[in-house]
Amino acid sequence: MRYIQFVLCLFLLPVVTAYSQTDYKIVTASERGTYIQIGRDLAKWVAPPAMINLEVLPSNGSAENVKRLRYEAGVKLALVQSDVYQAFVDQAAAGNAAAGTLINPLRVVLPLYDEEIYFVTRADSPLTYIHELKGKKINVGPVGSGTALSATTLYRLMFSTPLPESDASYLSNEEALLKLTNDKTLDAVVIVAGQPAKLFSEMAPEARQYIKLLRRDDKAPEIARAVTTYYPANIRSKSYPSWMTEDVPTLSVKAFLVTYNYGKESTQSSLKMFAESLCANFDQLQTQGHPKWLEVQLQMPVLGKGWKYYPTMERVLRSCIANKSRPSQATSPSPVIRNCSQQEKVLGLCRM
Repeated sequence: MRYIQFVLCLFLLPVVTAYSQTDYKIVTASERGTYIQIGRDLAKWVAPPAMINLEVLPSNGSAENVKRLRYEAGVKLALVQSDVYQAFVDQAAAGNAAAGTLINPLRVVLPLYDEEIYFVTRADSPLTYIHELKGKKINVGPVGSGTALSATTLYRLMFSTPLPESDASYLSNEEALLKLTNDKTLDAVVIVAGQPAKLFSEMAPEARQYIKLLRRDDKAPEIARAVTTYYPANIRSKSYPSWMTEDVPTLSVKAFLVTYNYGKESTQSSLKMFAESLCANFDQLQTQGHPKWLEVQLQMPVLGKGWKYYPTMERVLRSCIANKSRPSQATSPSPVIRNCSQQEKVLGLCRM
């Protein structure tokens, strides 16, 4: 009898093993950005207890992430900037069918943290403030990236006009910084990344001889228009002590963890377990993960019009929040993005 039980166990073991681990993917951003480190933290501390093998994939940023979450096999989670998500929502509401197809089935898991926006110029540049960028040559990041959307949206908000195509370039951060400091055909490079960002952390003290950060001037009317959508923030010198000597006031945008409105029972079950693990291991993320986790709160504020939480995970997280602390009822921002051909371009919704 025992022999029969043993044989049955041998036959059943591969079946149990096969179903014990689920392979999922999360799309983030560049290899030297903050998103990919947040993704790796989730893969290390949250996914394993949920019986998920979470592969962390680099990308060009938020706009690309929306598309990959929607269509790429295995991608179940994505990190997306709030202004990018809102831009798709606005485009869908304005009648853009492609935008609606992409964004309508997506759901928010959890608001995360604010990402700082770096306005980089040469150390010898006469520019000092962000609102002095009108008419300058600016690298906004690759087409399809969240940075490109943020940079062009900010320009339009501040100066009430789109960034002229003749003044825009779409290089990667690294390529743009080299071009900024070498051939001087650029006046500024816009980079969106939560501090401390690897790109800037790896800079040597000599970096201050080549670059500096433009500052936010709250007295400028251009900044007053920008903060209707974005948030005041500071890039702290302690984040980059090797080359920064003082804090620099700037702007920021919110990061969100996003998924799809999955109806399949097995997927719902796996994502429910992921939410349970996120709750159970949240303290570990804050103590051992990227410093940005210290800015994340287990809260589920009211979302803007057109935004929805994923019910399967929402129920778990709200229960978790109720057990840990009183949930916040603060309303998250609902930025308004005007339609324009440049916006559709950086979102990848129109042909180049």
